Amino acid sequence: MQAAFLVAPEGTEEVELTQPWQAVVAAAGGPTLVSTHTGKVQAFHHLDRAATFPVDLTVDEATAADFDGLVLPGGVANPDALRLDPRAVAFIRSFFDAGKPVAAICHAPWTLIEADVVRGRTLTSWPSLRTDIRNAGGTWVDEQVKICTAGPNTLITSRRPADLEAFCAAFVSEFSH
Repeated sequence: MQAAFLVAPEGTEEVELTQPWQAVVAAAGGPTLVSTHTGKVQAFHHLDRAATFPVDLTVDEATAADFDGLVLPGGVANPDALRLDPRAVAFIRSFFDAGKPVAAICHAPWTLIEADVVRGRTLTSWPSLRTDIRNAGGTWVDEQVKICTAGPNTLITSRRPADLEAFCAAFVSEFSH
């Protein structure tokens, strides 16, 4: 199982990167950190700086064909920065176009909205995104994990760090198929 993790240079909620990353490793998979710039990304624990992580590939170097699925960690600043980068949005959309599974947690569905891939889909997120999701044509539900197959791919979404165990189990199972 090869999983791409797309994050902005700053703002990723650390646990939403590290716990899913470890879930991929525990499943004998290969996680790859993809970002919009080379070097390292700065993760956060809420509003405080946390660890940095080395970027493996940029969105210009990576393709959906190289991976079994895409993981989109949250944090408020991370998806907000990614949705402003057309290359990141195109990378996300390419997984939907290829019919490959995508897993997004917390605020990460902002990037899905920008990629115009939530219309007709049912998903969950951090509660403050519910109106954004509805306005983009999606159906928002308040569930620990939502697996939606009503589209070109499987979309796995989750609300918050407290849901990470269920989120990781769901996307690892889907990416392993």
